[in-house]
Amino acid sequence: MRLFNRKKPPLVGLDISTSSVKVLELSRNQSQYRVERYAVEPMPQNAVIERAIADIEQVGATVDRAMKRCGTKLKRVAVSVPASQAICKTTRMSAALSESELQTQIEMEAEHHIPYPLNEVNVDFQVTGPTEDNAEEVEVLIAACRKEVVDDYLAVIQTHGYQPVIVDLETYAMENAYGLLAEHMAGGGMEKTVAVYDIGATSMTLNVMHNNRSVYIRSHSFGGRQLTEEIQRRYGLSYEEAGLAKKQGGLPENYQSEVLRPFLEALCQEVMRSLQFFYSSSPFNKVDLMLLAGGCAQIPAVEKLLAARVGVPVAIANPFAGMTLAPRIKPQVFANETPSLMVSCGLALRSFDP
Repeated sequence: MRLFNRKKPPLVGLDISTSSVKVLELSRNQSQYRVERYAVEPMPQNAVIERAIADIEQVGATVDRAMKRCGTKLKRVAVSVPASQAICKTTRMSAALSESELQTQIEMEAEHHIPYPLNEVNVDFQVTGPTEDNAEEVEVLIAACRKEVVDDYLAVIQTHGYQPVIVDLETYAMENAYGLLAEHMAGGGMEKTVAVYDIGATSMTLNVMHNNRSVYIRSHSFGGRQLTEEIQRRYGLSYEEAGLAKKQGGLPENYQSEVLRPFLEALCQEVMRSLQFFYSSSPFNKVDLMLLAGGCAQIPAVEKLLAARVGVPVAIANPFAGMTLAPRIKPQVFANETPSLMVSCGLALRSFDP
């Protein structure tokens, strides 16, 4: 028994995506979280392709710039890999198994679920709780990712002297942040079925939460890069200039009607299509709420348009609603970034795991 509870060294949440690197540092005083530092650094074009790291040196340099812009002194990092790069399965096992017996059983189960030799993958597992119909069994989540994918992320972080401590999956980082967000929803989010859409540069991931647990995950090839590339083509800008103009404004008058509106129509179609796919492949036939995260959630009034088209209440995801901000952070500037910081928030919260 320890006389003093040792605090684990804190870590930084690091979200590496196709379009940017997001860094977030949180602190906690009892149950109150505070945003200490954050940064969003644009990713060079084609450094990450289809959610895979294509240029370790460029991505590593972008991570280093983001960490320095953030101003953190921390070196320990929690990072996530995309769900599309991993395999997740839930299985049932005896609740009487010891830790070592469970490990052995997991390795045997993994051979049946993973289409790669086990020496080519990193495998981890977590007991998520007892099964609903049998108190003598527990549900176990098995996650696996090819070692070459994980090694790329480790190389990116270690290139400039940072220390990778946790490699998570994006969807579970999102679920972690959702748990915090749900505390501020009416009824605490319990008994609700909530569709969380993370709409980034090249992919749109639907993560459906029911009773605060993920019950459905699926990614679609659609994202904000399509809008950026249309701005680039239409107005003769570089890719970087188009991305900046999309975010800061200042485009010609016809932008709203001829570029942004068609993109939003396509976004609505993709969202409705993904919801129908969810209904047809699950026991659910409705969702109570949609939450939007990712860069596309920063488009003004996108939630109002989606709510009108889909017929479901839509809100912008903000896991920081109950947090305080360090004096160095400008509230309005930070508020504009919050939809794209949900994954990094879920990762930063790993600092406080028991």
